[in-house]
Amino acid sequence: MKFSIAAAVLTGLALVGNAVADCECGYSVNATDSEHYAVFTDLLESDFTSLSSITADTDWRPQEWKMDALKSRGQFGRSTEVENVISNPEKKKGSGIGKNGGEAGLELWARAPEAGDEHVRVGEVASSREDIIFASIRAGIKPTTVNGTCGAFFWYFNDTQEIDMELLSREFNQNKNLNLVLHSPLSLSNGGDASTTPTFQKVEIGFNPSDTFHEYRFDWTKEYVAFFIDGKRIAVFTQKEFIPSVPGKIILSHWSNGEPSWSAGPPAEDAKMVVSYVKAYFNSSDPDRQKKHQSRCKGADGPNTVCLIPDQLVPPRSDVATEQEGKPYFFSQDPLGDKVKGQLVYGNTAATKTGMSFLALAAGLGASMLLF
Repeated sequence: MKFSIAAAVLTGLALVGNAVADCECGYSVNATDSEHYAVFTDLLESDFTSLSSITADTDWRPQEWKMDALKSRGQFGRSTEVENVISNPEKKKGSGIGKNGGEAGLELWARAPEAGDEHVRVGEVASSREDIIFASIRAGIKPTTVNGTCGAFFWYFNDTQEIDMELLSREFNQNKNLNLVLHSPLSLSNGGDASTTPTFQKVEIGFNPSDTFHEYRFDWTKEYVAFFIDGKRIAVFTQKEFIPSVPGKIILSHWSNGEPSWSAGPPAEDAKMVVSYVKAYFNSSDPDRQKKHQSRCKGADGPNTVCLIPDQLVPPRSDVATEQEGKPYFFSQDPLGDKVKGQLVYGNTAATKTGMSFLALAAGLGASMLLF
C-alpha cells in the first residue's frame, strides 16, 4: 500500500522500496569463517551528533515515570523526566562541539537533589522498536565525571531477561571498572542483585571512561553474549540457560538512587552522560518484518548481499574525517540509501525538518513512499 508525505511527516519514518541492494540479506558480525559469525536482518542507527531534537526522532522515546525508594532499592526514589533528555547536536558539522557547548550528542542528566527531595531526577530513553531478538548493539558513550551515578546501556524485556553494561562513576578514579550483567531469575531472587550470580562480571578496563567517548557493545545470539569496548572483546557469557530468548528494547539511562554499593551518591551536582550514537543490528520478532526480509533476500546472491558491520577499533569521534581516526560508520548515511533498502530508517539530515526520511528523497520516490 502507499501513504502520503503527510503521513511520513507525522511518523518521521520511511520504509524504502525492495529493489536489489548491497545489504538486502542483512548485516553480519565477524567474518564468514569465524565461529562467532552471525547475520541480523534489521537495522536501527541514530547519530545523535546531528539530531536536532530527540522528540522528533521516532526511533526513541524519552521516558517519564517515578518509583519510590523501596522499589528503587536505594535511599532515594527515581523520577525519569523528559527535560533531563537533551539533544545537543553539533554547532558546526565535524566540530564535535554541541550548539549548547560541550560535546555534541544526546545528554542524559542526573540532577542533584534539593533539600527534602525524595527522588533523584534522571534521564532515560528507550527504543521504539520492542521486537529486537538477537543483536549486535553499540553505543558511543562518555559518562559523567561526577561521583555517584550509574550510566547504563542495556537491552531489556523484564527483570529476569536483561543484558546490561553499567558504568559507575564512583569507580572511575580507582578501579576503572565496567560492570557486565545478564539478569536472570537468580538475580530477581536476590532482590535484583546479580553480583553473586554466574552471569555478572566486573571488568577492569584500564582507563577512566569519563575522559572521552568509547564504543560499548554487546553481541547477543542463542549461544552467547559477548561484550566489547572499542571493538575489543572483554568478556563472554555462554550459559545458555541465562541467555535471553524473547524480544525486547534498548534503553540508555543515567541514574542514581543513593545505594552505597552500586550507584552511590546521589550526585552533589547535576551530572550528564553524553551518547554520541546508537547502532543496532538485530533480528525482528515481528512476522511482517520477517516476511519483508524473506522477500527482499529471496533469490539474492547469498553472502554477497550481507554487509559486514565495520568494527569501531578506536574511540569514536565526530570531529575527524576517517574511520581510522575514529569516525563511526553508518549504513544509513550512505548517500544513495542502497545499504538500508527495506529498513525502517529515520533520516538525520536537513530533510528531518519536515519529518521526512532523507533516504526517500535520495531514492527519488517523489510525493509518496512505498510500504511493502
